[in-house]
Parts: sequence; C-alpha cells; structure tokens
Amino acid sequence: MTSMDLRPDSPAAAGRTDTAPAGATPAGATPAGPVARHTFETRAVHAGRDDLAALGVHAVPIDLSTTYPLPDLPAAALALDAYAEGELPDGSAIYGRLTNPTVRRFEQALAELEGCADAVAFATGMAAVTACLLAAAARGRRHVVAVRPLYGTTDHLLSGGLLGNEVTWVEPDGVARALRPDTGLVMVETPANPTLAELDPAELAAQAGEIPLLVDNTFATPVLQRPATSGARLVLHSATKFLGGHGDVLGGVVACDADWAKSLRQIRFATGALLHPLAGYLLLRGLATLPIRVARASATAAALAARLAAHPAVARVHYPSIGGALVAFEPTGDPMRLVGALRLITPAVSLGGVDTLIQHPASLTHRVIDDAARAEGDIGPRLLRLSIGLEHEADLWADLSAALDRTNDSA
Repeated sequence: MTSMDLRPDSPAAAGRTDTAPAGATPAGATPAGPVARHTFETRAVHAGRDDLAALGVHAVPIDLSTTYPLPDLPAAALALDAYAEGELPDGSAIYGRLTNPTVRRFEQALAELEGCADAVAFATGMAAVTACLLAAAARGRRHVVAVRPLYGTTDHLLSGGLLGNEVTWVEPDGVARALRPDTGLVMVETPANPTLAELDPAELAAQAGEIPLLVDNTFATPVLQRPATSGARLVLHSATKFLGGHGDVLGGVVACDADWAKSLRQIRFATGALLHPLAGYLLLRGLATLPIRVARASATAAALAARLAAHPAVARVHYPSIGGALVAFEPTGDPMRLVGALRLITPAVSLGGVDTLIQHPASLTHRVIDDAARAEGDIGPRLLRLSIGLEHEADLWADLSAALDRTNDSA
C-alpha cells in the first residue's frame, strides 16, 4: 500500500510555493531584516548589489587578492587585532584569509534574505557546521541536543565527538528535558535530509529557551521558510546546494545575529575556512534566480510526488507540506536496480541544481552513521532521495515510470 506524507490542502499539494508556513514571512513578502523594502523576489536580485551603480559597474566585482598593501602599519596592526576578535574593521583587508569584499557581498545578501542581522560564509557546509560547534565550545558549552535525521556527515561529526563535543539525540518533544548547564546548541534540520521530515522551529525555539537553536535550512531555503522569524538564532546552509544552484560551487553559510557572527568570524580567522571569492561571486549570482528556481522545481516535485504515490511499484512517498524540490520514496523493488534503470536522471549525491539527481542515502550520504542511527532517523534500506531540477515534468516522469515498471518485483 502506498502512503504519502503530504497534506492534500497544503501549498505543496497544489504545486504552489507562494505560501510559507505559519510563523515565517511568506515568500514574496518583505523579510524582517536590515533592509525592509520591496518583495523577496526583488531583493533576491538586488541584495548585495545596491551600490553597483554608484561604483559605475553592473556586474559584481571579483576581488581575488590574497594580500593587500599596508601603507599605514600602526593602523594595520590595530585592524589585525580587530579581525582576530571577529570584527570587520574599516580599512585594509590585510590578507585574503581574513575577509574578502566579494564574499562579504554574498554574506550581506543572504543575511537579508533570511531576515538576520549578519551572515558568515565558509568554504563548505561542513566547515560552517564545525565553526558553530567550535564557537559554542569556546563559550564553555560542548553539549549539543540534536534531533535526527540530520545530514549524515553532521550526524557523524556530532556522534564521533571529533571536536570534543557530547551529543544527546532526542525526539522533537524531548528537547527541553535534555538541556543541561553546558548545552551550547540545539541542532535540527527541517525538512530533514533525507526523509524530508518536518519540525516546527517556533516550538523548538520555545523548548530551547536561552540555548541557541540552529536550523539547517538547506532544503527549504529562505524562499520557503525563514527560521529566524520563528526564533532560531543560527540558520545554516550548505550553499553548495540551492543557493549556488548549478552544481559548480562549494560553500557554507550561517545567517545569525551580530553576536554569533563575531564568534563565527573568530573561528574562521583561526581555522582559515573562508569561502573563496570566486565561490562568493557564484553564490551571490545564484541568489538572484533562487526564487524562480525553487518555485519551478517545487511545482515539478509536487507533481512527481503525487504520481509516485499512485504508482503500484512505490510503497511510500515523503514530500514536505511546505513544498520544495526534494522527494523521497521507497520502491517495492530493489532500489539499486531502479537507480540503474534510469536514463535521464543522474545517480549522484548533492542536490539543488538545475538537473535532477537521485541517490540512495543508506549507501551514500548516510553511510557514515551506524545502523541504529539510520533506523532512528527512519532512513530505511529502500529509501531513495530525488532532487528535482528544471527539466520538464513529463520527461522526468517518463524516466521514473519506465524504471519503476522494469524493476517492479510484482511485474
């Protein structure tokens, strides 16, 4: 019997992406943040670029400098002290590991779209996760409360204690009971990777109280939800995914308040995990088309989720109520054979690009966690994760349905 985790009256069911969940700023409305003007779609195009006309250029400049002239050495010495404290002083950037003007444009744009005061960008999504854990530890708080599932490597980093942290895994309603005096973060992902399970950031923030709530917003993007408007202190993205959107750039970013931004820049200063300026340029360019890409891919994903739910060779479909471009499903037949039978859809990890990808989480993205952790996160051996791109729905369904028909155990 096929079951589908999708409310029939939700925006996702109708293929709509113009409505955000309760507590979030609706897509198309002005986000709460440093700049409060124009619609979300318009700000996605102009955020980080408002000064270009005054500079006499139309495209964002790319600053590839690794070092900068220092004609005033006493001033440079004071600036270096400020950088080490996580500040962004005026004057020379001094050295390319400390800050970069192209990267800074992307940070300011993403902060605006997420409705946060600031953002800090890193070389990868996992570098961003690591910086958050190290920043909490630097405050004397090494304990983390987390809800499964999370991205597999994040789970691995927490469970392995590789950074000297301790984690308590809980159900969503058990966050408050698990808090301790040394708890530094509550970490969740919604919709979750790879099951697309949804959590309520506002309810979790209420449970967390004064403990910062970190929400991985990679799957939803600020187009579909803005966790900061519901009480999250840290909003994390693997920018490699939807923010870049074309499968050609690695990056991570954390949108947050000014206090946490300073702490994260301190960690970045010491560890050298700054986003490359070319990546910053590509990510800022990606933000301009983010709303339209997410809307188009989400509409196709909702339609394919409904078709998969009706197919006799599919046992279960997961699709979030807020919509989105990800679909997870469990075929009745061998998932490996199904993936091998596809001709248009590419078998590959990652997501959020213009082309549709499929992967088997238990073998790939979540292989690094143990069987018990996968079971706790409802990551079964048949589960497949689809990231829908910008191809036509009919072509994608022709590929999927043909592969399902060829590999159906009952056929």
